[in-house]
Amino acid sequence: MAAFLLRRLVHGVIVVALVATIVFLLIHAAPGAPFAEAMDNPNMTEAVRQKWLHAYGLDRPIGEQFIRYLLSVFRGDFGFSYSNPRPVVDVLAAAIPNTLLLMTLGLIGGFALGISVAVVQVRNRGKLIDKVLGGVSLAFFAVPDFWLALLILVSLSGWVHLFPTGGTVTVGEYDYLGPLGRLADRAKHLFLPALTLSLLYFPIIARHQRASLIDVLPSDYITTARAKGVDERTVIRHHAMRNALLPVVTILGVAFPALLTGAVFIERVFSWPGMGFVILSSINGRDYPLLTASVILGAAFVVLGSLLADTLYRWLDPRLR
Repeated sequence: MAAFLLRRLVHGVIVVALVATIVFLLIHAAPGAPFAEAMDNPNMTEAVRQKWLHAYGLDRPIGEQFIRYLLSVFRGDFGFSYSNPRPVVDVLAAAIPNTLLLMTLGLIGGFALGISVAVVQVRNRGKLIDKVLGGVSLAFFAVPDFWLALLILVSLSGWVHLFPTGGTVTVGEYDYLGPLGRLADRAKHLFLPALTLSLLYFPIIARHQRASLIDVLPSDYITTARAKGVDERTVIRHHAMRNALLPVVTILGVAFPALLTGAVFIERVFSWPGMGFVILSSINGRDYPLLTASVILGAAFVVLGSLLADTLYRWLDPRLR
């Protein structure tokens, strides 16, 4: 196992390095430039423009910029943000915890709901409830994420006023609340975006889990368990579920990078200050260091997600060991 993990980590480092190279070159080759609005100001002199470009190293050849950037990244320095007056590391450090909290709850809710729906469908295969749940899953799978977020926001926050419209806390009130009050206030702001993400994730999980359970149930060991008089609920939960979870593990590996990159449109709709906001602002402001660092961290999470999925596969299926 140690050799396997080491080999995968080496491959992951190579992948992240290639991603860093490609994204750096593509971003600098894309139309537009940092400080375009300020640079086009007729009141700015050419000397000031050159001084500004020199301060950020943008007047150097692209090859030299790339080498300098790689060396700084290896030192843990991702540069200074153009659109935020602080280092890139500080911008990411402020956004990542919010995204991790939101996406973790969204993934947990989506997996719990999807697996539960799949179990109910398999236990009632071919019946009305199976068809209804399948139709509901398909409907949520087809709904665009931003449209679902807007619908939930308008219905539960605009019409009935049960939850806040956005943000992470109630401004002007949160600082004066006690510990339980602060926890409740955070939970109220977190509920709607987490619910939206759970509803977006569960259809994929439910459909894969249902198909996997249907493939596993005709197996000999399942027939043996039924012949011993084990009830159907125990057969599914304790005998079929472990092998049926293997396809869902793959989904977990793919969904894991979302813990960092977040759901851009969901965060936008609910004004959640996470990585989605950071990515959008870096694109709009041509913030090269911030956007490059965001993509590199996203690639690192893709590698970690793949490694997590492979490790869980080897744990769930002894044949791979």
